[in-house]
Amino acid sequence: MTQVAGLASNRGRNLMHIADSAPGGADLAVVLSNHADAPVLETAADRGIPTEVVERDEGESRESHERRILDALDGYDLDLVCLDGYMRVLTGEFLDGAPLTLNVHPSLLPSFPGTDAHEQVLEAGARITGCTVHVATEEVDAGPIVTQEAVPVYEDDDAASLKERVLHDAEFRAYPRAVRWVAEGTVDVDDDGVRVEADSDERFPARRLTGEDRSTELRYGENPHQDAALYADETEEAATVVGAEQLNEGAKALSYNNYNDADAALGLIKEFEKPAAAVIKHTNPAGCAIADTVSEAYENALSTDPMSAFGGIVALNRACDERTANAITDSFKEVVVAPDYTERALSVLREKENLRVLDVGPFGEREPRLREKHLAGGRLVQEADDQHLAREDLEVVTEREPDSAEFESLLFAWHTIKHVKSNAILFAKGTETVGVGMGQVSRVDAVRLAAMKAAEHAEGKDSEGAVMASDAFFPFPDGIEEASEAGIESVIQPGGSVNDEDVIAAADEHDMAMVFTGSRAFRHD
Repeated sequence: MTQVAGLASNRGRNLMHIADSAPGGADLAVVLSNHADAPVLETAADRGIPTEVVERDEGESRESHERRILDALDGYDLDLVCLDGYMRVLTGEFLDGAPLTLNVHPSLLPSFPGTDAHEQVLEAGARITGCTVHVATEEVDAGPIVTQEAVPVYEDDDAASLKERVLHDAEFRAYPRAVRWVAEGTVDVDDDGVRVEADSDERFPARRLTGEDRSTELRYGENPHQDAALYADETEEAATVVGAEQLNEGAKALSYNNYNDADAALGLIKEFEKPAAAVIKHTNPAGCAIADTVSEAYENALSTDPMSAFGGIVALNRACDERTANAITDSFKEVVVAPDYTERALSVLREKENLRVLDVGPFGEREPRLREKHLAGGRLVQEADDQHLAREDLEVVTEREPDSAEFESLLFAWHTIKHVKSNAILFAKGTETVGVGMGQVSRVDAVRLAAMKAAEHAEGKDSEGAVMASDAFFPFPDGIEEASEAGIESVIQPGGSVNDEDVIAAADEHDMAMVFTGSRAFRHD
């Protein structure tokens, strides 16, 4: 465990934050101050952290004072010294006798050194400031830099507001990071400066900087009592609903939920090379289809669950033509997303006063490289689920092998179910959905929901002879039994359950074909 000594002359808020967060398992072993009345001493004592006071006597040299500090610290087995508002310039004698010593400065060095950094930032009109964690040297605010963290400077900032934001948004991030790197043994300090092994350009780097500009304030968030805004990444090159042009200027602006649903719709429709259409409701597909024309694809997608499609989002992967536009406007829809529109299609769509029409342009990459989810206190980051399977990727595990038409339908179902909330079950015939069971805590219930949707909500089609996709393995044969009752003849699923043999046996008993993908397609968000 890395043992840390903290030196502070006042409140030592960074030290207390390090004590509370214990980055890399580091332990704040002692807090020392050169002022007996420094608030940090009482705060540390309240946490059970040992404290030391070494005041400088009148007329005492700096070297003598620092020798006494080293003597006071000698009783602790220390690996690192962290300065936090320690208002004394250290001499070489201390630095030579102490372990690696870090300091934090409230600006992005080498800009704005000194005790009035925030005033300098404001006077210079800088738009970005932050903090710097560096190795302490005899030269003030000039040691080798370990890490930095940036924060914006706003028009209404003064020195006090900037100080608080730099502390909380920059120092509270950067200082623990530097301590963690030291604790992990990835910081190397020599005559050439500092090298941090962990701080490299990787898929998931040790630190991330993101810069997004507010595009617009929204009417409200998911619910009317929630404020919301849209932020745009101007570096994104692929088609997005954030950067899409709204072609009917008189219609009301997109809402928070509209953006969320439209993004889900666009993500689904990017899966397919052939003409495809999807109708999305609450980020789940109410229906999806591919066909020879985009109008036929839309009609097949809509017929899966026209009741749920009411007020939904329509996405197309081809230019919207007049026939498709007429079909879309036959019932209430919130948004249409497409890479292009014919003039006649636009004329039809614009007749609906508040139907938002988005032109996302050419699709580009099918998925962004990373997907993120904000959590209280952090953020999850993962690669996008860009798996796109072909027939040769599937393992047939039953006595009956799917025929070529079934393989095509199974692959369509798999690439669609990737965009259905877990637990998810999807029924498909040919290359169109006939029933979708989404967001269930029981996989059997998801099968039952898909069967109910196919039986009660689908128009002109049913689940007899359909294929079924499951986004994760069947833990027991009961899901297969329910599927058989619904008329399912082929199944695509990841496999990997301890009960796979029982599940396969149930499929064989009902003369179902079953293939394993070897990979899940969970989508919890």
